[in-house]
Amino acid sequence: MCRIVRRRTVGRETASETVYAITSLPRQRAGAGDLLRLSRLHWGIENKLHGVRDVTFREDACRVRAPAAVQAFAALRNTAITVIRRLGFVNTAEALEHFAEFRNHSVQIVRHGRIE
Repeated sequence: MCRIVRRRTVGRETASETVYAITSLPRQRAGAGDLLRLSRLHWGIENKLHGVRDVTFREDACRVRAPAAVQAFAALRNTAITVIRRLGFVNTAEALEHFAEFRNHSVQIVRHGRIE
């Protein structure tokens, strides 16, 4: 178990938040530095994925509300992000522009079922 105190400064205001975590890691792998690194790794992945889904794909603006449809759309967005990254694109918005301009490229990827 650990306690993490997060501080965030925006402009002149600083906010603080305390969170607690429980781990099943053995004591040898659960030192303070290990747990902090794992927490930062988790939030890095979380921010990277959700930032792209919300900003680039405008997920929060989506008007779909049926639970099954919401899950399906999220799965499709995640699939698109995975394909874009495996193709070597660093910027998701640029990748979307690429596929809008070169639609045949996206059709080839879907048709052949593999990323080249």
